[in-house]
Amino acid sequence: MSNERHWSRPQYLHEAVTNPNIHVRGTHSYYSHAWSGDFEQSVVRYLYGDEYSRTGWEPAWPIDQLHIGDYVCIGGEAVLLMGGNHIHRTDWFSLYPFRDVRVRAYLGKGDTVVKDGVWIGMRAMIMPGVTLGEGAVIAAQSVVTRDVPPYTVVAGAPAREVRKRFTPEAIDRLLALEIYQWSDEKFNALRSVICGSSIDALEEASQAWDASIPTTGRHATGVLTQG
Repeated sequence: MSNERHWSRPQYLHEAVTNPNIHVRGTHSYYSHAWSGDFEQSVVRYLYGDEYSRTGWEPAWPIDQLHIGDYVCIGGEAVLLMGGNHIHRTDWFSLYPFRDVRVRAYLGKGDTVVKDGVWIGMRAMIMPGVTLGEGAVIAAQSVVTRDVPPYTVVAGAPAREVRKRFTPEAIDRLLALEIYQWSDEKFNALRSVICGSSIDALEEASQAWDASIPTTGRHATGVLTQG
């Protein structure tokens, strides 16, 4: 990949991530890094395991993990805020992180999970411990403080639901199909109906595909189950 950056040349996460606490499933998720640093340098904040932290000190508490599914699109200057700096106790009189009480002050927020097919808009901020459901859309400059259901569009600060991308029935049927767990062969073969909006056509195409090949070839491995 060329070192020259342009908005049409994304950074693929599976090629860029070195932090052992970031788990990327698949090979299609990307970050639009033309206007900022790389994904680990710019997007992921306060997560132990980058080059500086992992060579400089040992963590004093359990490390929250970041899980990112396949086919995730992350807009420029977005932020995934992790829990490594949660040493400001709102239930104490002083919020200040005095060195001698930092371990006792730390309150983990849990893992952050970005499931398959999510689109995070430019300059959106995802707060620690949040799960973004499959196919969720996070509008630009939104601040997400709570879990987002699958195939739901949210916007604002704090982010609120704007609409569902499809009807509840269609979403249930779509989740049951588990399209992001399909093998690359099946996914690519059925891309014409995946890039469409007819759940009937998608189900029919999936059933026809499954009927045409042995059972052992139908699903890919490495299912994202966190959250």
